[in-house]
Amino acid sequence: ITDQRELVEENRRLREQLLTLSYRVKRMASLTAENTRLRELLSAAQRRQVPYIGAELLSLDSDPFTYQMVIDRGRSSGVRVGLPVMDASGLIGQVVSVSAYTSRVLMAVDASHAVPVQSTRNGLRFIVQGTGSYDTLDVLNVPDTADIQAGDLLVTSGLGGRFPEGFPVARVSEVVHDPGEPFAQVSAEPIAQPESSRYFLILFPPPRATRISSDAVGVAVEAATGQPQPDQGAAKEQP
Repeated sequence: ITDQRELVEENRRLREQLLTLSYRVKRMASLTAENTRLRELLSAAQRRQVPYIGAELLSLDSDPFTYQMVIDRGRSSGVRVGLPVMDASGLIGQVVSVSAYTSRVLMAVDASHAVPVQSTRNGLRFIVQGTGSYDTLDVLNVPDTADIQAGDLLVTSGLGGRFPEGFPVARVSEVVHDPGEPFAQVSAEPIAQPESSRYFLILFPPPRATRISSDAVGVAVEAATGQPQPDQGAAKEQP
């Protein structure tokens, strides 16, 4: 009887140890996969030399007609409206609202989101818009004669200054030519993985120069006409 009790107790301890070791193995596998994703994420940003900060997913919008998510970075981290967000694969979307410690991101797959892109194969530029589906994007207003085909990689073009140039957005999945129609129907598959990604990068592209100083304008006019331009500051001081 004593030996039987000892065996039962030993079996209980062994089962507990087995469960503990199994939990540790699964946890280690999860951490290994997480580290791999983080390394891919960092490498994706380093290739393009754009300042960034890391962020983690807090929640997804429960509205089935709106593709938005909340991440754990906000105004205290320097985040502002309009900053692009990406995962380890490609562009996720952009920040649309900011609080002190969180931000709301509109995903590129949302029907109200559009981004200028260009083909890496030939440099042609297009506009990609969300469809309200995780697996499909629309390429808008593609002329029927445009050189675009399934498999073309579309990356951000940098036009408009909102998204830095060269970040993967989508890959063309289907091109349909309708006889008599001026535009082809082009669909693309998103590169990013918003359904499974948990960690993201918020990019801080350098601001674009939107104004040219009067001195620069004067130098340009003088170089073009060969005539010296009056000092604008002196002219303002005269009555």
